[in-house]
Amino acid sequence: MSKIHAAITAVNGYVPEYILTNQELETMVDTNDEWITTRTGIKERRILKGEGLGTSDLAVPAVEGLLKKRGISADEIDLIIFCTTTPDRVFPATANILAHKIGATNAWGYDLQAACSGFLFGLATGSQFIESGKHKKVLVVGGDKMSSITNYQDRATCIIFGDGCGAVLLEPNDEGNGVIDSILKSDGSGVVYLHQKAGGSIKPATHETVDAREHFAYQEGQAVFKFAVTKMADVAAEVMERNDLQSEDVAWLVPHQANKRIIDATANRTGVSADKVIINIERYGNTTNGTIPLCLWEWESKFKKGDNLILAAFGGGFTWGSIYLKWAY
Repeated sequence: MSKIHAAITAVNGYVPEYILTNQELETMVDTNDEWITTRTGIKERRILKGEGLGTSDLAVPAVEGLLKKRGISADEIDLIIFCTTTPDRVFPATANILAHKIGATNAWGYDLQAACSGFLFGLATGSQFIESGKHKKVLVVGGDKMSSITNYQDRATCIIFGDGCGAVLLEPNDEGNGVIDSILKSDGSGVVYLHQKAGGSIKPATHETVDAREHFAYQEGQAVFKFAVTKMADVAAEVMERNDLQSEDVAWLVPHQANKRIIDATANRTGVSADKVIINIERYGNTTNGTIPLCLWEWESKFKKGDNLILAAFGGGFTWGSIYLKWAY
C-alpha cells in the first residue's frame, strides 16, 4: 500500500483593489521610489479599505473561489487552519469566523500565529491530519491585513507591508505527490528585533500605549535582514540536500516575499536559476502569511503535475522553515 501524502488540489487568492504606490508613500513619509525599490524590490502594495473589514474579509473571496475551482461545497471541509498575524479579533479564532461566513458547518478550526512563516507551519500541520487519515479535506489559509498594524509615520516599516490572502486545499494523494518533507524552526531570542510592543497580555491597551503608537509592527531592519538572509537560504538548501535534490531538479522556488535581496540570497544558496524563482513582491509587498499562497495562486497555470517545489519563509519571533512538495495536478 503506497504512502498517503497531503496534496494541494486547489489554490486561490485575493488582493484588495486599492493600490498604495511608492509615489503615494512619498507624500506620507520621508522616502522615495528609488530608495524603496533598491532596498526592497517593492513598487506597490494592496490595502483593504472600508469600515469594519478585517482579515476574514480577505479570506472569503479567496476561499469561495477555491471551492468553485475544486467543485465542492464548504460543508465538505473538515478543518480550517487560518495562518494570520492580524486576526479579526483576539478571540474567537478568525478560522471560526471564516467558517461561519462561507458556510463550512462541518469544519472545526483554529488560528496559527508564526508571523511570516505561519503559512508553512500551517501547511505542515494540515498535512499531518491528511496523512494520519483523520481528515480528507483540510483548508489552509494564509492572510493578513497588515495595514491594520502598520505605522504610516514609520518609513522603515510602512514601505514593506500590504494586505492579501491565499488559500490551499489539502487532500489525500497516493501517487507520491504532495507535501514530501518539511524543516521548521524557531528562536524566541528574536523577539526584541521584530514585534508589536503593546496589545498583548504583558502590555494591554491603554490611552498611553495608543498615544505612543505601540500597537503597530516594530522592526530593527538590519538585525532582521541579517538573520533572514542566512536562515531562509540555509533551510531551503537543507531540505533539498535531505531529499537528494539538485538545483536542476527543482521546478520552482517559492520564497516568502519580504525583501528582494533575501529572495536573491535564497536562490543563490540553493543554486536555483532566476527564471525558476517566483517573485511578485513588486506588486504586493509583504503580505506576511499571504505571500506564499498568493505566489502559488498566480503561478498555478505554469505548474505541471510532479513538479518539485521548494517553499521557504522567515518571520518574526524568529520563525523560519522550508517545505518540499510535489505538485499534484
